[in-house]
Amino acid sequence: MLSPEVLLTFFAASLLLGIAPGPDNIFVLTQSAVYGVRAGLATTLGLVTGLCVHTTAVALGVAALFQTSPLAFAILKYVGAAYLLYLAWLSFRAGALLTHAPDGGRTAFPGYGVLYRRGIVMNVTNPKVTLFFLAFLPQFCNPALGGVAGQVLTLGALFMLATILVFFSVAALGGRLALWFNRSRRGQILVHRAAGLVFAALAAALVLTGS
Repeated sequence: MLSPEVLLTFFAASLLLGIAPGPDNIFVLTQSAVYGVRAGLATTLGLVTGLCVHTTAVALGVAALFQTSPLAFAILKYVGAAYLLYLAWLSFRAGALLTHAPDGGRTAFPGYGVLYRRGIVMNVTNPKVTLFFLAFLPQFCNPALGGVAGQVLTLGALFMLATILVFFSVAALGGRLALWFNRSRRGQILVHRAAGLVFAALAAALVLTGS
């Protein structure tokens, strides 16, 4: 069992990492800015579900595959980039439809289930998250205590808790932006186009970064 001091240090580090600007919190911000705070919460839960996959991969040693196989890393990276480009296309398409809608037209809400699944896919298809976990979590493990896999799962759960706390705050901020942008059709068009640019930029960053 890891000591309380180690767990508190890890949790504080996880909070700081969650606050630092990155693809996931930007993703939460854009979704909540477009559809409201509850949409951001649903997206956050999807992202955290994806973190379960990464934590399990590290605990089982599967993450080593992405570290030693450039092909496996590249395949998952390009799948993730393609999905982000698909989300960019959806955002630009929604903005284009609004430009031709009658006054008062509003964006069709895809549903919380769809946003939850988007969060999962967004997170799982990013191999850098698995490699980050592979580098970050073991630093706080103590092999002398035994049960390293159990320690990794414990640390992963703490990381998820920190992520939820930070991203829920980001969703609340995005929800306030949604209230402001959704007052007019022009504001809705603007936020959709901005979201499309963000998704396209995240896709480019994922493709251009190496393993």
